[in-house]
Amino acid sequence: MASAAPVAEPQQWQPPAGPAILFEDVSIGFEGKPVLDRISFKLEQGDTRILLGPAGVGKSVLLKLANGLLKPDSGRITVFGEEVSAMREQELFRLRHHIGMVFQEGALFDSLTVRDNVGYQLMEEHVPDEEIDERVKEALRVVELEHTMEKVPSELSGGMRRRVAIARAVVSNPALVLYDSPTGGLDPITSTTIIELVVKQRDVFRRSSLMITHRLQDAFVMAMNRYNEKENRMELLPEGTVDDRTSFLMLNEGKLVFDGSTHDLVHSDDPFISRYIR
Repeated sequence: MASAAPVAEPQQWQPPAGPAILFEDVSIGFEGKPVLDRISFKLEQGDTRILLGPAGVGKSVLLKLANGLLKPDSGRITVFGEEVSAMREQELFRLRHHIGMVFQEGALFDSLTVRDNVGYQLMEEHVPDEEIDERVKEALRVVELEHTMEKVPSELSGGMRRRVAIARAVVSNPALVLYDSPTGGLDPITSTTIIELVVKQRDVFRRSSLMITHRLQDAFVMAMNRYNEKENRMELLPEGTVDDRTSFLMLNEGKLVFDGSTHDLVHSDDPFISRYIR
């Protein structure tokens, strides 16, 4: 990726001490069919957790629960110490100001310009236009797309649309970012570009993150690389080492079947996990 000027972001909100996300015995089903069954895990502040599992096991449902878009049938979910599973919509709106969400395939508004897509939340919060312009430019500079302000999504490539989606997720300088398959449907080279941006959010801006991916290669690229801010690029960690703030969760048939480090995942003797990662 080309070199970009450093970005001066607005002052980051300082969350209270404790996990960024905590799930305690969370279950949910639809039309009588269980989807998630007694899921418990935590995401510590500043860490990244990568959520793996076959299609249709509830990974996107879990992300929507974390953001308060769905309510569990049972169990408790807290985000930065606040129980989102019991919050009213107005309270959730306030909390979501500190949470960025990258939806599957970007989910941009086709009829809006890039500027208005990225600045949509700020517009909803009645931020002055001049401030919106500046913050959108800064967010687009992070993903190296500041020249696209007045374009519409149909004028962008698939990879560019995902980068705009990441800019939209971070424009409010959130403490937590949720990524729902940010590289789904992209070619390997473009996928690596997107993962580089996710690593940048982890290493430069120190954001907590929970990411779904269907591409094991992306997961291991994240675990085995760091972002060199001076060179403005991603680089491999020294041989035999991995990022110790990046770890894995795996779902299967509604259950959490793995919760641990890259090393433990690779060396697991569980037959399902071994088949999945090989």
